[in-house]
Amino acid sequence: MREKPNIIIVMSDQQRADLRKSCGYCLDTMPFLDAWAKGGCDFARGYTPNPTCMPARVSMFTGRYTQCHKVRTNHNAADAYYTEDLLDILKRAGYETALCGKNHSHREPEDFDFHETCGHLGYEGEKNNTPEEIAFADYLRSTKHMEMHEPSPGGVEVQHPYRNVSDALRFIDQRDQKKPFFAWVSFAEPHNPYQVPEPYFDMFPPEILPKMKGTVDDLPEKGERFVWLRKVWEEILGPDIENRILRARSNYLGMLRLIDDQFKRLVEGVRERGLEEDTIVLYLSDHGDFAGEYGLIRKGPDLPDVLCHIPFIWRGPGIKMQDKKLQSYGNIVDILPTICDFLGEEIPFGCQGKSLKPILTGEKLTKEEFDTTYAESGFGGLYWNEKDDLDLIREGATYKMETFDCLNTWTQCGQVRSFWKDGWHIQMDMNGKGYLYHVDEDPEEIHNCWKEEKYRTVKEEMLCGLAEAMMRAADPLPAPHARYRTKIHPKGYWNQPYISPDPGVRS
Repeated sequence: MREKPNIIIVMSDQQRADLRKSCGYCLDTMPFLDAWAKGGCDFARGYTPNPTCMPARVSMFTGRYTQCHKVRTNHNAADAYYTEDLLDILKRAGYETALCGKNHSHREPEDFDFHETCGHLGYEGEKNNTPEEIAFADYLRSTKHMEMHEPSPGGVEVQHPYRNVSDALRFIDQRDQKKPFFAWVSFAEPHNPYQVPEPYFDMFPPEILPKMKGTVDDLPEKGERFVWLRKVWEEILGPDIENRILRARSNYLGMLRLIDDQFKRLVEGVRERGLEEDTIVLYLSDHGDFAGEYGLIRKGPDLPDVLCHIPFIWRGPGIKMQDKKLQSYGNIVDILPTICDFLGEEIPFGCQGKSLKPILTGEKLTKEEFDTTYAESGFGGLYWNEKDDLDLIREGATYKMETFDCLNTWTQCGQVRSFWKDGWHIQMDMNGKGYLYHVDEDPEEIHNCWKEEKYRTVKEEMLCGLAEAMMRAADPLPAPHARYRTKIHPKGYWNQPYISPDPGVRS
């Protein structure tokens, strides 16, 4: 085995955690991933720190929460604030690096030694060389991010996951064989536009899809912004909204199977090259998708579990195979410190995640270190509502009411914070409006326990946990000057005894 392992991070875009058979779903959407996960550590409780593409991806690279790295929306890449990120660490450690797929982070593709990029609408960085690829790119652009009601043209080989895997294997073959490598294989799917080719288009047809437990009737209890979002979708999708949502779900599940087949192709490609024993592979998503829950699709306001709960699976050298899903919590912010721990590199100052290596390798730490997680959303200010003189067209959230950006001024304003512990989830906003759900028993979060007297003790404990998590997520940057020293556990822990051998001076 190499002294330093190769590292592959496979990230899907907008994949919620529970739509796999191994997670209790009735349809077998990702059989290879489910089987592969049994050879490593499959976190039943994997979470994103922010259910938005760019904020979550910047958190992966920096190990920092969104309110600290400052990229709180999909339009703030230039504001990224940190000391060193994952790419800095890997390059210093001698890695050759690659980006294969969707970027949408604070880093430029040219920052990687190898890069082949793509987006969602056909002409967002990908190289469309063949007539089939050009036709597919034109098709994607024509979708306007909506669901499609016929199979996508060009077959599997023009689809981005196929091309992303081909690029990754090409990078692996042409790299400097003496160096360890890092590849970020970043699928732009199953994110909208909800499209998929044959045979996947008919694999999970609308008529066989199970009913969602969360319905439109549950929206008032979810809050005003959820009701508003449904009204917008009713106007955009029209009177056939239910059938259109069903088709979107069908395509979404079909794309999961396509991704599964391409992930299998990547793993087998690594295995055929004799690299599997030297390579840590992490499979995750940046955030989830309503996928029809509450009569909604894509994403939107607040921090519901379906948008924050993600697949989070590690496998590779030194990682102990688990006989069942891990009940510990893992978060995207933990990726950087975990990789640093595996490489023997110092965690950058300002990193707020913690190393998961003890869990992955079977070491013993106190349970409290991994029994909670935390997430944030919101760019600040008051909530916008229908009384304000602002409409979708002027705000840029739609074009002629033919398409819709579900991440907009209304859904992303304000401040919302969430905390998970022992299968419970609490959420509160800047106005004190709160929600309390027993996610283990109510994964769709239909029953809000916030006002129920019998859950008063749980609520108090969860509120204390939320306050604690928010304080721990306060930014240590900039470091204090002069004689003040910040004491930070070298692996990001809060519950492990630690005496600094050399306090040093941060300036």
